[in-house]
Amino acid sequence: MSVQARRAFPVRVEQVVRSEAEKAASQAKAAAQQQKPSTPSRRPGRPKGRRSIPQAAVPLTPEWSRITARLDALLKLIAGVIPLTYLVLDGHFGHHNALHMARQSHLHLISKLRCDAALYFPYAGPYAGRGPRRQYGSQVDDGNMPAKYLKETTVEGHIQTRVYQAPLLHKAFAQPLNVVIISKLNLRTHGRAHVSLLSRDLTLAYAPLVDDYRLRFHIEFHFRAAKQYRGVDDFMNVTPTGVTNAANLTLFLVNVAYHLQADVRQRDPDDSILDLKADCRGYTYVEETIQMLPEKPEPV
Repeated sequence: MSVQARRAFPVRVEQVVRSEAEKAASQAKAAAQQQKPSTPSRRPGRPKGRRSIPQAAVPLTPEWSRITARLDALLKLIAGVIPLTYLVLDGHFGHHNALHMARQSHLHLISKLRCDAALYFPYAGPYAGRGPRRQYGSQVDDGNMPAKYLKETTVEGHIQTRVYQAPLLHKAFAQPLNVVIISKLNLRTHGRAHVSLLSRDLTLAYAPLVDDYRLRFHIEFHFRAAKQYRGVDDFMNVTPTGVTNAANLTLFLVNVAYHLQADVRQRDPDDSILDLKADCRGYTYVEETIQMLPEKPEPV
């Protein structure tokens, strides 16, 4: 994604085929969650014999391994040409495993937390005098955030939007998080909704963090255009090589169309893909008509 051009550029496309072992593990996990019996209450504290597992050294699942391999191949491809700092992923990757995966590639993760994520302020009180120092303070209430974390307030119609930014803690993450909370209030019904964005880069301001996550949706626009205009729904390839070539070709045409439209949109900002296709079709008809003439005319 180019922040300057405000659009995404497809670079690498590869088919993902899950193994039978992964499918079986996923089905077994889903079945176990549905049939999980209610566990009786136990005494507080760690069960006897259980050891702590360092959160910073989590094992990568096959899904993370595939993404890491593709990410490393991309970084090797553009090394020295396009410097990358942030890896933007959707809410499916808003957890510690994805953050650890991004750090292995020396990138900062930008993603979205679950709506019910339990966030905590860092504890700033006095030391109790015994045991380890307390890390977690009060839990974050998105509807009652302290005013010192408020960065921006806007009102559009009857929707009030407040943007907060704070370094917060999550018990599933080993490091502090740079969290931006976008809270919306309906002034008529007083209904509330919020979105929590995270980044590992504690120096990143709230505006570029929100902007980078919004730019991620341009990737979805390319898939929509590939389905509507470039035949990604129509190719009949079944072999791995054929599927990879067809998918890469259709999304490569996204970049070709952008290059062809760049000059036209300087004089016609509303030029669309349909206009580009009509223009190319017109050139084709003229060339075929000239070839059908008994004598070819002089070049024009």
